[in-house]
Amino acid sequence: MITAMIVVFVIGYLLIALEHPLHINKATFALLTCGIMWSLYALFGHNPEIHEGIVTQLGDTCEIVVFLIGAMTIVEIIDRYGGFSFITEHIHAKSKRHLLWILCTLSFIMSAVLDNMTTTIIMVMMLRRLLSDQKDRWLFAGLIVIAANAGGAFSPIGDVTTIMLWMDEKVSSVGLIINLLIPSIVAMVIPVFIAQYFIKEGKMQTITTMADKNPGLHERHPHLSRAMLIIGVSGLLFVPIFKTITGLPPFMGIMLSLGVIWGVTEIWVKRFKIDSKMGGRVSSALHTIDMPTILFFLGILMAVSALSEVGALNTLANDMNTRIHQPVLMTSIIGVLSSIVDNVPLVSACIKMFEGMAPAGTTDPYLLAFVEDGLFWHLLTFCAGVGGSLLIIGSAAGVVAMGIEKIPFFWYVKHITLLALAGYVAGIAIICIESLFPIFMQVAG
Repeated sequence: MITAMIVVFVIGYLLIALEHPLHINKATFALLTCGIMWSLYALFGHNPEIHEGIVTQLGDTCEIVVFLIGAMTIVEIIDRYGGFSFITEHIHAKSKRHLLWILCTLSFIMSAVLDNMTTTIIMVMMLRRLLSDQKDRWLFAGLIVIAANAGGAFSPIGDVTTIMLWMDEKVSSVGLIINLLIPSIVAMVIPVFIAQYFIKEGKMQTITTMADKNPGLHERHPHLSRAMLIIGVSGLLFVPIFKTITGLPPFMGIMLSLGVIWGVTEIWVKRFKIDSKMGGRVSSALHTIDMPTILFFLGILMAVSALSEVGALNTLANDMNTRIHQPVLMTSIIGVLSSIVDNVPLVSACIKMFEGMAPAGTTDPYLLAFVEDGLFWHLLTFCAGVGGSLLIIGSAAGVVAMGIEKIPFFWYVKHITLLALAGYVAGIAIICIESLFPIFMQVAG
């Protein structure tokens, strides 16, 4: 039975990776994989407590799904009010190299607060207004993908994988920022620094405003754009503060923020007589959030949970410990794998595999890497996020850029992969050096 479930999972994984050649949404394969695996377990597992097991696993998964629904809705309503256009209107660059640094720095910062996919959409769409040369746009878009993925790696709300690790209390918000901020900056700066010398300077075009999804709302009520940007971003930043103060799961904080924004938009609609066709209400934004992505996460996370329930992940974890027994090497391999397949199921599997590794009171240096904010979890967070930049299909940001600019797969491999790899390796080195600093201080003291 376990062998059959693993085979189904691998086949489902391959079909998800082939989403674009097959022209079938990956949510289809994720949901089918989940349903088939749990059915096999129900029919052949002979476990009388399977109902309790699936309910427990569903509860853990739904925490992430509900959080994503809330976060995606807030991002969508900010976009509808033109909040992102308010940012792009105030960007000025003296040269192409200067523009590259501005866009990558902005992508890095924005993806830490929003998400790498939304950030990439905004930045790449703006490129179409700034650069006429297609090869220049491809290079800029590739660096934006690297910056967006790096920016999401150090923030507890910057990427789905960091959200998962944060919600499972493998990393804390403060520990994540302190330990991964510098490595993430390095992972962005090194590729951009190298790439700037490949840019041929030319005449800069006039920067124009990116077209909004809903220009009518932004044009008639421009004063609301900045207000919604401030309120929306503040709502997202409120979530880790809320978790720290109350101890409640992050999805409760995002629901609270969404409720406040919902109330504000209802007041605005009545106060400024906003036409319902402009989509100024949260209820209209809910119709346009990416539900296939939400269902993909639900399916793939529950599929991984099925492997956890039958003990397959524990067996794999023990095998990795026996054969490799090195957190840096294990996480580095996982990061490379995340450039080939989706990092969400990879991280989900790692959480299930290694969550019981460090017993209370352990003093074993190896096992200490698996405690909360331990070296393994910080490396996993960084590698799974930044490693997705190695290939253009390795992250949501890369797939979005590929779709908008029609970037060829092998062009990205030739021009961007080595740049991303340089930042990836340098970031891992910085994390390892940081982990040795407390030991050095103890010996010096």
